[in-house]
Amino acid sequence: MARKWFVRVAMVLFVVLLTGGCGRREQPMQEQKKIAVVISTLNNPWFVVLKDAAKGRAEELGYKADVFDSQNSPATEAGHFDTIIDGKYAAILFNPTDAQGSIASVQRAKDAGIPTFCMDREISASDVAVSQILSDNFSGCVALGEYFARRLEEKGDYVELLGLLGDNNTKNRSDGFHSVVDNYPGLKMLAQQPADFDRTKAMEVMESLLQAHPNINAVFCGNDAMAMGAHRALIAAGKDKQVMVFGFDGAKDVIDEIRSGRIVATGMQFPKTMAKMAAEFADQYLKGKRDFPQKVPVAVELVSAENIEKYAAYGRNEEPGK
Repeated sequence: MARKWFVRVAMVLFVVLLTGGCGRREQPMQEQKKIAVVISTLNNPWFVVLKDAAKGRAEELGYKADVFDSQNSPATEAGHFDTIIDGKYAAILFNPTDAQGSIASVQRAKDAGIPTFCMDREISASDVAVSQILSDNFSGCVALGEYFARRLEEKGDYVELLGLLGDNNTKNRSDGFHSVVDNYPGLKMLAQQPADFDRTKAMEVMESLLQAHPNINAVFCGNDAMAMGAHRALIAAGKDKQVMVFGFDGAKDVIDEIRSGRIVATGMQFPKTMAKMAAEFADQYLKGKRDFPQKVPVAVELVSAENIEKYAAYGRNEEPGK
């Protein structure tokens, strides 16, 4: 009798240990959510800063962040979205290649239940991305246009280097600049050509423009990479002392050149601010928030020799003790 009782107890204990132990071993661990950081190009230090800030903030918030470089190609960008959707990423921090062409990719992500947050560059749709955090390019270039007219004393010949023609930033910057300078009859634009926000292409374009217009007084560039390319062409032609160069971005090279007196001014964007805000919006969305502004403008500040001490590359100098 005692032996039968012992056998029954042993069998019960064996079943409890087997089922209980296995249950604990098989309980799945919570998988770390993934956020995709899709950047138009990493062939520009400004976008590297944007990428680092977005990835870094997402990781601080507890996500695994993977970077995708679109190499300024909408087709490459579309392929990245395929990978992201198949990989079941939780959210996308997105720097588009094309305002119109990138809409379809963001829509596919939305249809797959993956929210997208645009950084710096926008898409031309108001109901696809959850939110778009953008520099106030137009107002920034109004300030640049005013400074441009003042430095040229409201007269002179100039050329303009445009960025990517499919990017709304290109249009907004040029429109802001011309909303001011076109009011001065003494300021004459001799040529306007795209250089795709690229330093090497800007140098080549500027070399050609100098052959056609050797006596210009200034060049307005839609970003700092193009300003550096134009400046190098001017140095090679021996005209860097007579032609004023104006850029836009707040990149390190141009900040250093302004400090040295070789480039006149730029518009300071704040890529770290935009990237961190996009990551924080994504985190809030994934935790249940749904009320986001469609566009968040981030002010652009004029940087010149008069105030250069307030600025460092890609932002303001930190206040002492902070």
